[in-house]
Amino acid sequence: MEEAFRVILWFAFAALLLTLVASGALWWYESTRRLTRGLTAAIGKAPDAIIFDTGTKKAAGLDFTHGDLAILWDLGRHGLVFTFDEIEGAELIVDERVVARTQKGEPRRVLEETYPGASRVVLRLIFNDLETPEFEVTLFGDLTTHAAYPKTASEAVQLGRKWLSHIDAVIKRTPPKAQPVRPTQSEPEIERASKD
Repeated sequence: MEEAFRVILWFAFAALLLTLVASGALWWYESTRRLTRGLTAAIGKAPDAIIFDTGTKKAAGLDFTHGDLAILWDLGRHGLVFTFDEIEGAELIVDERVVARTQKGEPRRVLEETYPGASRVVLRLIFNDLETPEFEVTLFGDLTTHAAYPKTASEAVQLGRKWLSHIDAVIKRTPPKAQPVRPTQSEPEIERASKD
């Protein structure tokens, strides 16, 4: 009887230990934590502003100190870091319609509503990059109960407006890159054959 009790106790201890290890692994590999760690590694410090895609596989983070914007996709397996001068603008899209925009060389298109009945809210970041000219982050529309995501369309629109303000400030404060000066070449002199 005592031996059976000891075996049951060992099984219970092993089950508890396995549960703790599994819980720790689930916590560590939870998508928003994983993406946050990826953004931190990409820009070298914790981001000053961060947004997550409701599909839980994409994120973007801003570093105001060094002037970087990092984007990650595929749960942080892939990503890019852009300097502020490579950011061209951003658009807030509500139900497939651009409702607010900020872009280099254009006046800011201001958001006028909070769109409480919207079914989908997307923030599109626009870059001066041939391979990745834009990056979309869905702020509202997919079902999620995670605390990191807005609960209503109005909250998602407010978050998108905040990011538009960040991008607008970045665009206005980043001096345009000086274009390389190319020396002009005088046209080659053409010698004309004189007729004698």
